[in-house]
Amino acid sequence: MKTRNVQDTAWITVAALYFAGVGAALQFAKFAVPFDSLGAAYPDAGVALGFAVSLISVLGVLCGFTAGLAVAVVGFRRMLLLAMLLGAILSAFQALMVPLWGLFALRIIEGLSHLVIVVAAPTLMVQITAPRHRAVVMTVWSTFFGGAFVLVSWVGVPFVAAYGLPRLLAAHAVWMVAVAGGLAFVLPAIAPDRHQPEWPSMAQIWRDHLQAYASPSQAAPALGWIAYAATYVATLTVVPGQLAPADRIWAVPLMPLAGLVVSLTLGVVLTRFMSAIGIVLTGFSLAALVTLALSVYPHSAGLAIALLAVLGLVQSGSFAAIPELNKTPQNQALANGALAQGGNLGNLLGTPALLTLLALGGATALYIGLLVLCLAGFAQHLWQRTRRRRA
Repeated sequence: MKTRNVQDTAWITVAALYFAGVGAALQFAKFAVPFDSLGAAYPDAGVALGFAVSLISVLGVLCGFTAGLAVAVVGFRRMLLLAMLLGAILSAFQALMVPLWGLFALRIIEGLSHLVIVVAAPTLMVQITAPRHRAVVMTVWSTFFGGAFVLVSWVGVPFVAAYGLPRLLAAHAVWMVAVAGGLAFVLPAIAPDRHQPEWPSMAQIWRDHLQAYASPSQAAPALGWIAYAATYVATLTVVPGQLAPADRIWAVPLMPLAGLVVSLTLGVVLTRFMSAIGIVLTGFSLAALVTLALSVYPHSAGLAIALLAVLGLVQSGSFAAIPELNKTPQNQALANGALAQGGNLGNLLGTPALLTLLALGGATALYIGLLVLCLAGFAQHLWQRTRRRRA
């Protein structure tokens, strides 16, 4: 799809697309935030329960790199509406509290809905946004994931306490249907792109993968995003269980909010004075210091909030790094595909891995695992920067 040069931004449609993104992020948050309630619903699941959060990422790992092309071939509007309705149906089935194996199967299929939404919605946003507004709109879009976690933390948790987890899953189904209905009304005003790309050969897909991951400019945001995604979702899922019950009540809603605020304020301001990679390195280094402190004070609510706050710098810097490091649209597309793949890989592995560390070594092992992730993200960015300088 070509970028349209519109004069006026369709703000109502932008808002509807943002709510679609929040619906996609709620596919993670609806299980990750009320994780204790999920454990109560499946008391015999043990460590495997972490896959109820992360299995949604399987299709993103396998297909994330080529999802943009697939959506473009079928049609962005059509695929987005179908994905929203598919997500609603799956959430409704999950509300029936099916057996654990059935939940895992539903979560894998739900990954298709999630992947299509996060590919189609921002692409459509660009088409309806005036050039002078695109930077602001994309910055706002980058908060959809944190926004969903804030929503569930502030509204969903008390809702679950009052009505139970199945009602929250049903409410998510209603959200998806309502937003799909709104999109069906406002999206027809967008003229379709007459140019329909052709499916690439498997050889071309393989060459694109090799090109992206061999390039220190295209691979750097994606490889760092693996560490970020694993840390972010796992922190919001596992860390609240390490806090005192009295602290958990007020700290859990503030954790995702802290990252959201830092990303939209300090993260944006720092782009005027630092490179995007410099912001990411600052975020990872601060996160490493905070996780090191958490390994000593594992029940500190203040440190848990601080960890999510400094990870907001990694979020804003990583999005800004793609156009900073990749100047052509083709390279940016490859970098974005790699980023989607890396994020899904981090989401898939992070929560089960850290739950395993918690079961084996307690809170200290959990925070050491988070420390290793932060150091890995920091180290790979240093390595890729060295490669770019040598080139």
